[in-house]
Amino acid sequence: MKRLLKYVPLHFLVFLILGIGIQFYTQIWTFGFLKLFFVLLFLAISLLVFRKKKGSTIIAIMLFFSIGISAVYIQDARNFKNYYTHFSKEETKVVLKISKVLKPGFYQDKYVAEVVQMQTAKTRGAVLLNIQRDSLRGQLAIDDQILVNAEFKRVSPPLNPNQFNYKEYLAKQGIYQQLFIDSVAFLQLSNTTSSLVGISGKFRNKVQKSLLKYNFKRDELAVITALLLGQRQEISKELLTDYASAGAIHILAVSGLHVGIILLILSFIFKPLEKIKNGAYLKALCIVLLLWMFAFIAGLSASVVRAVTMFTFLAIGQSLRRKKVVEFSLISSMLFLLIVKPMFLFDVGFQLSYLAVFGIIWVQPKLVALYNPRFLIDKKVWQLITVSIAAQVGILPLSIYYFQQFPGLFVLSNLVIIPFLGAILIGGILVICMSLLNVLPNFLGLMYGYVISLMNDFVSWVGGQEQFLFKEISISFAMMLCCYLLIFSGTLYLIKRTPRKFIFFLIVVLLIQSLYFFEERKAIEKEALIVFHKRRFSIIGKRKGLKIKIQQHIDTLKPGKINMIKSYVIAEYIQYIENVNFKSFIQFKEKNILIVDSLGVYQLNKLAHPIVILQHSPKINLERLIHRLNPSLIIADGSNYKSYASNWEKVAIKNNISFHDTRKKGAFKLEY
Repeated sequence: MKRLLKYVPLHFLVFLILGIGIQFYTQIWTFGFLKLFFVLLFLAISLLVFRKKKGSTIIAIMLFFSIGISAVYIQDARNFKNYYTHFSKEETKVVLKISKVLKPGFYQDKYVAEVVQMQTAKTRGAVLLNIQRDSLRGQLAIDDQILVNAEFKRVSPPLNPNQFNYKEYLAKQGIYQQLFIDSVAFLQLSNTTSSLVGISGKFRNKVQKSLLKYNFKRDELAVITALLLGQRQEISKELLTDYASAGAIHILAVSGLHVGIILLILSFIFKPLEKIKNGAYLKALCIVLLLWMFAFIAGLSASVVRAVTMFTFLAIGQSLRRKKVVEFSLISSMLFLLIVKPMFLFDVGFQLSYLAVFGIIWVQPKLVALYNPRFLIDKKVWQLITVSIAAQVGILPLSIYYFQQFPGLFVLSNLVIIPFLGAILIGGILVICMSLLNVLPNFLGLMYGYVISLMNDFVSWVGGQEQFLFKEISISFAMMLCCYLLIFSGTLYLIKRTPRKFIFFLIVVLLIQSLYFFEERKAIEKEALIVFHKRRFSIIGKRKGLKIKIQQHIDTLKPGKINMIKSYVIAEYIQYIENVNFKSFIQFKEKNILIVDSLGVYQLNKLAHPIVILQHSPKINLERLIHRLNPSLIIADGSNYKSYASNWEKVAIKNNISFHDTRKKGAFKLEY
């Protein structure tokens, strides 16, 4: 551990990450490319000239911090003069180039597209493209170009508290606007150029078409394409949920697990090369080439490129026969990836992959030492169990933070599936090669499909054991960091049991306890009134401490089952939900809240500047209501007609009254 902490690229990595995070969240650098170049050049020259160790260390830290800032600044297309919004008008002729095919929605096919031209100007920048689904027209492919009359729309933030922020998710991929077009409202242009990703996509489509001839069941084919081609678009929502509940979702993403298994297989195959002169380097070269060939087949997706880059560094490190090769290779690959693609830092898959591997490296050896099996079989089983536990320890706090659940049977899933995953991957590659050559025997295709069905059935059974799936768990970002500090301090103590490390571990435990009591106290003292947004329905919540009273008009659902309420309840540590009817009046602290529903009745006396909530499109004269009640705020929720809300807003503005339309501004929150 000491040697690892002294590894210089680790220090550079820390400050690179700081630079990336600060630039992304604060946009601290706004002074242009030329000044940025001179800053980096000055620091690089200073590093070469300055010879004193402490001074050169400080300069190197500043350099990598600046590299983090510059990497984000350069990756942000908005900083370039030819960014498409600089040429945008209300409706403009635009040429779009498809760069990524996304999972389709119920009514639209979805893509990430590059804006390559607006009118006659060459442009850059990505948009989210939504095209109305049409059974008569096939999906667009990567590198396809289309001409549209575009009207760009900003990606909207979530309209209710604690919901998934799709706007922020897209922003981390450099996407800030979107387009909605009809299936007949674009012209597909002839394509003369192809990118490497586009060629990979065409090859992948060819593989999928060849597999269709062999009568695989829908779920079988979906899992095969996910396992080997990195395409999860065709997997049903139910099967995806089963894999997530069983703790086996990583099986369906071509990532570190798959590439790691392929690396082990290739290392075994090319081991004889080590006997010849410079054979270790030749072996590494062959492995790296084949890994990148697999990445090409799997579509060069972000997760595949990350995994192959990680194991490329590992293969090279192994050929050099360095000590601590795995740790050093991981840190070096992470440093390289974040310099080239700084937005990977915010990708959940990137975070989980590296944390899982670091968990295996640091925690698994200590778990293995707890038990010494006598026989080969139980030794292998014990190794597999400890690897699964160590990987889960590495990702557990982050997984709970993002997904708010923990699969209790993950060991069982991995124990059954992972020993056979190598054979499944090799078998799948053989099936693909033979299907492309039209020499795949039907019985072999049926056998492979049967194996995939067995795996799906097992995962569905494990996922169905809901008593072992711990759901609706929420931790704060601060608590997640403290949990990782606990894992780190505990591992340090297990490596070398000294009083100082034990005291450090106890301090972290005390910190977690203090944070828990602080957050619990804060939740108990919090009071809030929330007017949620839901189209065609009205939902109002009044919270006091760990209890929330809900008035809602969705008769078929309990309040805790409504998604927006569920998200809020989990994130805010609320334990009790009560379904109530506030009727027409709510008293909240010193605030009087008047609810005016479809009946339009508001004959209440002695209300001083109330907050008025309009719901279910009441037919009222709003000017008369304003003159009679002089409200401090008027709220229109999602149950009202859009035209009514627009007219009310005009009346409110005319009378200098604040107006909150949940369609535009999202849920209204009043908190103490």
